[in-house]
Amino acid sequence: MSALTVRELHPALGVEITGLDLRQPPDPATMRQLHDLWMRHLVLVYPSQDIDDAQHIAFSRCFGGLEVHHQAIIRSRFLPEIFRVSNVNDDGVLMPPDHPTVRQVALAQFWHTDSSFRTQPSIGSILHGVEISRTGGETHFTNMYAVYEALPASLKNQLRGRRALHDFGHLHKLANLKPLTSEERAAMPPVWQPMERVHPVTKRISLYISPIYNDEIEGMQQAEARQLLSDLQAFAAEPRFIYPHRWEPHDIVQWDNRCTMHQVTPFDPGERRVMHRTTIAGTEPVLAAAA
Repeated sequence: MSALTVRELHPALGVEITGLDLRQPPDPATMRQLHDLWMRHLVLVYPSQDIDDAQHIAFSRCFGGLEVHHQAIIRSRFLPEIFRVSNVNDDGVLMPPDHPTVRQVALAQFWHTDSSFRTQPSIGSILHGVEISRTGGETHFTNMYAVYEALPASLKNQLRGRRALHDFGHLHKLANLKPLTSEERAAMPPVWQPMERVHPVTKRISLYISPIYNDEIEGMQQAEARQLLSDLQAFAAEPRFIYPHRWEPHDIVQWDNRCTMHQVTPFDPGERRVMHRTTIAGTEPVLAAAA
């Protein structure tokens, strides 16, 4: 079993883990340690892990099956399990800010949780800082357990028992993006998800929204729904709930999509930023809290 060293990064969430070499998948005992730390701290940071994409995929598969994104403009053409959060193409060329891929990736500056638009949303994501930005490009994570527990009654009462619509097509209301093909639209129809979510492992309740994909709430007029989503997002973005990760080369960061949201801060679009993500596939629908 690896001798892990664990350092807390923020009171709300996040620990740094050293004493591990991700070029080889961890042994079963170490995996049990990592899973326990992940469930307790929501975000795991593994610094200085200069791994290739195949090793990244192999480590990620220790936690479950992996998604393949439904859009060719996002996924790697070499290894389809790699989601490219990048302004550099597969040939290593910096893309201009108006490139369709760059425009879409830039929407990660909105708060979101990955793959919430799937019927069985992602369990978690693992992101590798291949080439990092020094002009911004931090990734902020917010603890949605703590957000839910701290919500004022005026907000909590409005969302109780309700569902929000998670629609991949909502991205196209936020920016001028390359139109979805009929196949892409058919692959990801909108889905209603409960706003009070029970984690299948910890059994804790969290607020489940993904503002990049949301603008409707069941049983509300659209203006009222948008206002509530805006209020919830603003509350979730309070610093007391957030761990801001400032990237160093070859950081690997793993987070739980079932109880966190994240966003990236702006950076100079003329600076190369190459981040490769794997997305651990969901295995069950979202479990709603009892009304």
